[in-house]
Amino acid sequence: LQHRGRESAGIATADGSYQFLHTAMGLVQQAFQEFDLQRLPGHIAIGHTRYSTMGSSREQNAQPILVQGLHGPLVLGHNGNVINALELRKELVEQWGCTFSSTTDSEVIAHLLANAPGQNWGDRIRYAMRKLRGAYSLAVLLEDSLIAIRDPLGVRPLCLGKLSDGWVIASESCALDHIGAQFVRELEAGEALRIDDSGPQTIHQSMSDRKGFCVFETIYFAR
Repeated sequence: LQHRGRESAGIATADGSYQFLHTAMGLVQQAFQEFDLQRLPGHIAIGHTRYSTMGSSREQNAQPILVQGLHGPLVLGHNGNVINALELRKELVEQWGCTFSSTTDSEVIAHLLANAPGQNWGDRIRYAMRKLRGAYSLAVLLEDSLIAIRDPLGVRPLCLGKLSDGWVIASESCALDHIGAQFVRELEAGEALRIDDSGPQTIHQSMSDRKGFCVFETIYFAR
């Protein structure tokens, strides 16, 4: 989805035990050479193209973003804009001792999820949703699974597709067409969907009477 951002690009993969990451400035074809892809093994992957919303145009702000937390390593790709990110960043540094390498709201979300209290990922996502204010559609790569998260207002889109014996999530359904995947459905506003060896399963659903889909998504951003 190159049209969604031309500033930087990145791919992260996981093989069930470890995660691997490559990011660089520029277009996808500039950020990746064949040897870069050969160093990204695994059966789970997320990719991201960025344009600046919060945070300057520099390599440290490229996504996906890898962070370490109480629940192990976590890699995150984010589409949206969290309006209370600076307040949360200060809280994460002072209360949890988090260390930041970028100036983005995306890294704030990553650290919040990686350190959130809870017995399982459903509990941790519920905690994070109560803290976050703004727009966030997320692809979260764990060592053994993938989690897709859409904010309670549904500001930015996120869809699920089926590809032979695998699954795909994307910001736009045209990505599914390119790889021959079948569109299954849009994620609901406030839904967190985990995909592992047993397939997709909703692990959290936040209910809200308000919805806030961004009109730019159907006019300006969308292919």
